[in-house]
Amino acid sequence: MANDRNSGLAAVEYEDRPWQSSSAAASRTQRRLHAGGVYRAAVPPRIADLELRLTDDVSAESEDALREIVRFDEYASQRLGSSTELAPMSSILLRSESAASSQIENLTVGARSLALAELGSPTSRNASIVGGNVRAMEAALAVGSTVSAESVLAMHQALMEPAGDPDAGRWRTQQVWIGGSDFGPHQAAFVPPHHERLEAYLGDLFTFASRTDLPVLPQVAVAHSQFETIHPFTDGNGRTGRSLIHTMLRTAGVVERVTVPLSAGLLADTAAYFASLDEYRQGDVEPIIRRLNAAAFAAVSNGRMLVDELADVRERFVASVVARRESVVWSLLDALIAQPVIDNPFAQRTFGVSDIAAQRAIDRLVDAGILYQTSKGRRNRVWQADEIIDALDRFAERTRRGRR
Repeated sequence: MANDRNSGLAAVEYEDRPWQSSSAAASRTQRRLHAGGVYRAAVPPRIADLELRLTDDVSAESEDALREIVRFDEYASQRLGSSTELAPMSSILLRSESAASSQIENLTVGARSLALAELGSPTSRNASIVGGNVRAMEAALAVGSTVSAESVLAMHQALMEPAGDPDAGRWRTQQVWIGGSDFGPHQAAFVPPHHERLEAYLGDLFTFASRTDLPVLPQVAVAHSQFETIHPFTDGNGRTGRSLIHTMLRTAGVVERVTVPLSAGLLADTAAYFASLDEYRQGDVEPIIRRLNAAAFAAVSNGRMLVDELADVRERFVASVVARRESVVWSLLDALIAQPVIDNPFAQRTFGVSDIAAQRAIDRLVDAGILYQTSKGRRNRVWQADEIIDALDRFAERTRRGRR
């Protein structure tokens, strides 16, 4: 069944599936609603050979948004110069994107807590979960030139393993649903396809994602929406699906150096983002494409401000330090952009130096007013670069202001 806008995509259909509740701890009302009978599970259209038919406005907007992403990738490289300076910025943009993607799932964490989690220090459960999202993003960007079952499973495992999910890195083998009651799918807002259909749908999705004859952002938007519709995992589908966006952008050669914080752009209007996924399931692809376009413009604007702030901070740091050119102090200073909370073992591991050499470099940055000790006593000491933490928190606050 074609949709009214004639974009080429059919609406999701539904099939009856038998249901038998396994819960004995349900109320009488819950047993009446979910104890047995049939429920309706989605049967999405196949998209491997989808011919996207878009309005001229959406096509032009997508091309403009794509150019902004390319320019941002180039701008970050020009603003920061050498690959030594760019590498920490690439890491911090990736972490900012990971934090924003988690925030869409109501998992909020500050820059300091996330840096502590990356350091391995005790911190909040949310920070540990968001740290898993960082690992998923890293897996997404390391998968090579194809989007495949192996790459998506690797993303999911990196995302969910830190949270102790026993299904990390495994396709679901049960029916899942969105909204409604935990006792059954009958009152759910959406019931994804039955798990028996997953293999066929995932193969279809990966074929579509590997095509080279489609405009990039519309193709990414459709692939992301189809992934969320299939919902192939018991948990972590949203964050894995947003990691898939970055895999496809890297595969298409749109970005080469940095991660564009697109989830921070989607945070500007999460209600519209989720509504556009619903409209996709009704057969209208344009709303989710428009949301991704808008997210790209917002992400580039906010991301440029972060790049500029951190580049300025680094320049002030460099001007305030006096050390030999070969000193580990310079390497540690660059590393602070990506890891603004450190301890002595971090410096030892990262640069392969002794305890004494690591502490000497840390002390030099303390004397320059770059690092400040945040722990008490002389054991298990931790230092942080306040200016970098502040810049990252301002980035997050700009995202929240856009959301309001």
